[in-house]
Amino acid sequence: MTEQYVLDLQEVDESQVALVGGKGAHLGGLSRIAGIRVPDGFCVTTNAFRRIMAEAPSIGDRLDQLTRLNPDDREAIRTLSAQIRRAIEGIAIPGDLEAAITRALARLGEQAAYAVRSSATAEDLPTASFAGQQDTYLNVVGPAAVLRHISRCWASLFTERAVTYRQRNGIDHRTVHMAVVVQHMVVPHASGILFTADPVTGNRKVATVDAGFGLGEALVSGLVNPDVFTVRHGEVIAKSIAAKQCAVRALPAGGTREVAIDPQRQEQPALTDAQVVRLVELGRRIEAHFGRPQDIEWCLVDDGFRLVQSRPITTLFPVPESGDQENHVYVSVGHGQMMTDPIKPLGLSMWQLTAMVPMHEAGGRLFVDVTRRLATPAGRAGLLDLIGRGDPLTRDALETVLDHDDFVPSLPDAGPGGPPASGASAPIETDPAVVTELIERSRASIAALERDIRAKSGPALFDFLLEAFEEHKRVLSDPLNLQAIMAAMEATWWLNDKLQEWLGEKNAADTLTLSAPGNVTSEMGLALLDVADVIRPHPEVVAFLQGVEDEDFLDRLAKLPGGTEARDAIEAYLDRYGMRCVGEIDITRPRWRERPTTLVPVILDNVRIFEPGAAERRFEQGRQKAQEKEQDVLSRLRTLPDGDRKAAETKKMIDRVRTFIGYREYPKYGIISRYFIYKQALLEEAERLVQAGVLREKEDAFYLTFQELHDVVRSNHGAVRSKHGVARSNQVDGQLIQQRKDAFRSYHALTPPRVLTSDGEAVTGAYRRDDVPSGALIGLPVSAGTIEGRARVILDMAEADLEAGDILVTTFTDPSWSPLFVGIAGLVTEVGGLMTHGAVIAREYGLPAVVGVEQATRLIRDGQRIRVHGTDGYVEILP
Repeated sequence: MTEQYVLDLQEVDESQVALVGGKGAHLGGLSRIAGIRVPDGFCVTTNAFRRIMAEAPSIGDRLDQLTRLNPDDREAIRTLSAQIRRAIEGIAIPGDLEAAITRALARLGEQAAYAVRSSATAEDLPTASFAGQQDTYLNVVGPAAVLRHISRCWASLFTERAVTYRQRNGIDHRTVHMAVVVQHMVVPHASGILFTADPVTGNRKVATVDAGFGLGEALVSGLVNPDVFTVRHGEVIAKSIAAKQCAVRALPAGGTREVAIDPQRQEQPALTDAQVVRLVELGRRIEAHFGRPQDIEWCLVDDGFRLVQSRPITTLFPVPESGDQENHVYVSVGHGQMMTDPIKPLGLSMWQLTAMVPMHEAGGRLFVDVTRRLATPAGRAGLLDLIGRGDPLTRDALETVLDHDDFVPSLPDAGPGGPPASGASAPIETDPAVVTELIERSRASIAALERDIRAKSGPALFDFLLEAFEEHKRVLSDPLNLQAIMAAMEATWWLNDKLQEWLGEKNAADTLTLSAPGNVTSEMGLALLDVADVIRPHPEVVAFLQGVEDEDFLDRLAKLPGGTEARDAIEAYLDRYGMRCVGEIDITRPRWRERPTTLVPVILDNVRIFEPGAAERRFEQGRQKAQEKEQDVLSRLRTLPDGDRKAAETKKMIDRVRTFIGYREYPKYGIISRYFIYKQALLEEAERLVQAGVLREKEDAFYLTFQELHDVVRSNHGAVRSKHGVARSNQVDGQLIQQRKDAFRSYHALTPPRVLTSDGEAVTGAYRRDDVPSGALIGLPVSAGTIEGRARVILDMAEADLEAGDILVTTFTDPSWSPLFVGIAGLVTEVGGLMTHGAVIAREYGLPAVVGVEQATRLIRDGQRIRVHGTDGYVEILP
């Protein structure tokens, strides 16, 4: 069946990746677009590759060995992959396969020159670009040479680079197959790359063209710098013409060589502006066909452009869908919540359903549309002030967007009949009873949720949850709740502003809020010290915990001397804090109660590093420091002109901040407590769907939205109730689940921007400071003090291995990281603001901290000595 081995490009489209690979499928799709010219050619299909692999069974053994190798064992990968390549190139192509290829060559011209290009099944997909990992051969002349280079393309599936990429990304070598594209060789005047979106900023309205003389290999290999053209709205808006000293040309007998360019031509543009605009028009047509921005390889010949490759630009952050053509400005939710990892579909939809403002999804993250707020003078000033106090980078990014001419519409402020002021702006008394009442309201609401949800299942559960989400939002929008939070923030700002103005004190509130009462997150860290105190006297318990791997260890703990007390202490901790985990705003993340082993390394660190009674001592030391600071500040104020009034006002604000700052952490604790109750009920429902054959496994429910899961439960309610098998039509589409798992995996490679526009422009912002030493890493000062120590770069809390005096360097710290804070001397994070959780707890514990340090986990190496300037907002890497 020779037709299975060779397919003409005209017979191929994007749906046939499994047969012709990513490149072949894209080229087939390209050739079907009106006005797009693709060089004639054919695909040698993956059936041919499988046939070749079957000819040498020994390759299978080597693939097994390869799979077992560590991705960092470069020498072993290099050796084994070279053996596999040699084995593939040494296999004689079977006669029927060779005949199918030579017949295709005869149709196109046996002695013509060809480009022979690899096309892997995992290549050039929407979610991953494998550019350059397999081989391309240009100007191949004659059937024997074409056949030889096809074998080389098959072998190139096992280049060291391609193998390492698959190992690192969890792609099974046996699931990837190689097709080969054979096309008429184009001998161009000029060639290059077209990006239909700006690959640096992400702007979808801007296209960039890289161009050089001759074949594109000169640009790809870095032999010459290209001419670069920037195009927007059909007009070249910027260009940079390079001195192109050489080009790669095709040789008549086959192969290519580098040639020098006449000095008078070197600085001539490879394309005219009109040609650039025409090329971008073609690119827009291709982009529309494939439905996403493209990276396109092009050639210019006498009668126009030929397109020789198109692949998705996988590094761009996706744009939220708005449903209109208006301009929009989006602010990242993850940066405010200290959780910038991607979130699974169920987690996204649950956060959207329980959030106080509409949120938009893109790239597995959530964003808030602030366009309307930015459109009016008052709205803009208020938003920039609020955001700027917490996160100057986001403010700067917004100001960058506002500097774009007319991107954000200008609207007048609402008149006297406009919306009333928020209830949160009304002042409340400085009274601890307010906090007590709010906590009681929250506890009562959560207790009612836990009681009432027990009897609910099937569609009734989802109806109940939709009502529970309204109660969830009612608790959060309680005016008293908002007033208490704002009271703490405003008192902090007042103290920092006024004490800097009057006394020259920077960030004085940091010390004044040490060991503030009632902070549920800082209490969580101290409570784990108390757990360590229970465990420390029992060496057998400590030894047992050092070897723990299974989540059922608590049951076995009770059999050891002191084990019952240890188990009870851990259980009591989990009863109060077990709903928490890293990335807790994603309901699908495993909670400490579900995975208690997460806490074991932290408990053991506490046993080793601290003396008994550390929690109480630490809290008391912080309280005394705050008291001493208060007395110092007030006595210095009284010596100033009008000092008694200033001291009295300051005392009122100190009392106010210490009354309310602890409560700042409680609403999040309430949200996450409710989340765990929702999750347990949904997982029970998912288990029923598994029993009924509707879902393959429980966790597949995480890849459905809440509404989709509701629909599945409703349509299968009878089947689930009777636990009988259901018709195939009622099963969840396994392909959809797999697509979402693949997409979720791909989102990890994307860095969410602080600000994103509807044009796709990702804006990160800058500090614009010149008051830091050369070479220092700039960030936001959130907790005063200076500390020098060993940097511990930790991306997974479960892998923390800390010593006293270490400085924690990580991407973000949501409340679940707080237990680590008791054992460190300072904190550096890539994400965060003045009032985000990590900053609040760092101040509570008196840890010098700098947050919002771009790429800190890459620029600071684990084990390096660093100095953290928590008062001035920068980090020095020490020699």
